[in-house]
Amino acid sequence: MISAGRKSSPQSDRALGELCQIYWYPLYACVRHQGHSREDAEDLVQSFFARFLEKNHLEGLSAERGKFRAFLLVSLKHFLANEWDKSQRQKRGGGTQHLSLDWQSADERFHLDPPDPSSPDRTYDREWALALLDIVIRRLRDECDADGKAKLFEQAKGYLMVGQSTIPYLDAARALDMDEGAVRVAVHRLRKRYRELLREEIAQTITDPAQVEEELRSLQAALSG
Repeated sequence: MISAGRKSSPQSDRALGELCQIYWYPLYACVRHQGHSREDAEDLVQSFFARFLEKNHLEGLSAERGKFRAFLLVSLKHFLANEWDKSQRQKRGGGTQHLSLDWQSADERFHLDPPDPSSPDRTYDREWALALLDIVIRRLRDECDADGKAKLFEQAKGYLMVGQSTIPYLDAARALDMDEGAVRVAVHRLRKRYRELLREEIAQTITDPAQVEEELRSLQAALSG
């Protein structure tokens, strides 16, 4: 993820695409929770990303600044406070780099989410955590599909984040027509791989590997808050 700020290449372009897909909805939800309308939130996030990428602000993410999650939120706040002038805005979508983002689903999702009395910052962190977990789940699903374990994944995916003692291994074994012991081993391996992928994704959004554990705690706090 941090490599997105370097000279354009297939790798950096892919990183930029991942950046937009992971962070655009958390930013949109944050802006909406500040009281902006759907239309203004779309414009603000679209313009923020265009400005962010145009100015190559990722080059400013140093080891001293650390976490990309926090860096992006601070950048958004700066943009909203100092760099957005509605009176100078062109017709929506005009004059800015257009990013292919699913605004319709964003508005539907925003209204489906339960009311959140917490701050926009906490909303941003929660949506960041959910987006990150969605990426991890999709990566794990793809790996299982490639290994011919799609049915096992579908049966076990609900157990990836729950306590070991709450997993109904016998029920899963019956559904998969497998021995209970074999299911325990398979689910243990899936959970281990899930944690590995989660750490990999987090590691891509920080400049100091020592911060992985801290970000994991932040993710857990965002989901439980």
